[in-house]
Amino acid sequence: MSSHFSNHSYNNLDLNLYTCGKESCTSKHSYGPAIRSGYMVHYILKGKGIFKVNDKIYHLEKNDAFFIEPKVLIYYEADEVDPWEYAWIGFNGVQAKEYLSRTCINRDNPIFRFEAEGSLARCMESIVVSSTLKSNKDLLLASKLYEFLYLMFEHYPNQEVNHEVRQQRYIKEALLFIQQNYSHFITVSDIAKYISIDRSYLHRLFKQQLNKSPQEFLLHLRIEKSCSLLRNTSLKIGDIARSVGYKDVLLFSKMFKTVNKVTPSEYRKNPSK
Repeated sequence: MSSHFSNHSYNNLDLNLYTCGKESCTSKHSYGPAIRSGYMVHYILKGKGIFKVNDKIYHLEKNDAFFIEPKVLIYYEADEVDPWEYAWIGFNGVQAKEYLSRTCINRDNPIFRFEAEGSLARCMESIVVSSTLKSNKDLLLASKLYEFLYLMFEHYPNQEVNHEVRQQRYIKEALLFIQQNYSHFITVSDIAKYISIDRSYLHRLFKQQLNKSPQEFLLHLRIEKSCSLLRNTSLKIGDIARSVGYKDVLLFSKMFKTVNKVTPSEYRKNPSK
């Protein structure tokens, strides 16, 4: 018995599931030597087989999994006496490499295990089942693929991510959070809490990387967005203040003037000033 799903949708450019399925292999059934175009994970449901990469041969059995990187020569073969049955997923996307770097699984360390009936096994099974939906399955599959990678991070974290990479990731996550939430009444403490670091450490990172404090960055972004609303809409000043994260209109006007040297009303009359 085998089942296959192939998805050529590019709706999810960051991370896209392009194939998944389940197969019961015949004796000595093999693939390769060949390369794959995307990342793949095979999970052995029962039976045995071998996986070869980088001139190493791994003998695998039930609950083992093997990882394939794109453009890396690989070979795998079912056991002659007890051929394996496996499930697989294949994915790609512009963020796939970065996400996977958070785990310790890579071409040099391609073998890991799923706990029997554990979260990784259940998630992969759910992906394969969801691929049989008739419509809008891309949304569900995308969510489950993110969940699968999250579980990979949890079970097999990369403990050797260097300090500089970790700092860049914190900055990236903080900037994304600010861009998505500046219109809410967020504070610097909210930003630090979101990325699970100390507020003072977040301040140091921003000063080092952006030459601005988080508060300064948030302020200037809010004022920039308010300027656009003043130029392009007829919204009242109070509505604009709340739209960029200020409950207090007087405080908004004060901060606006601090940045632009004019009040919001004066700016609206003469935005080029």
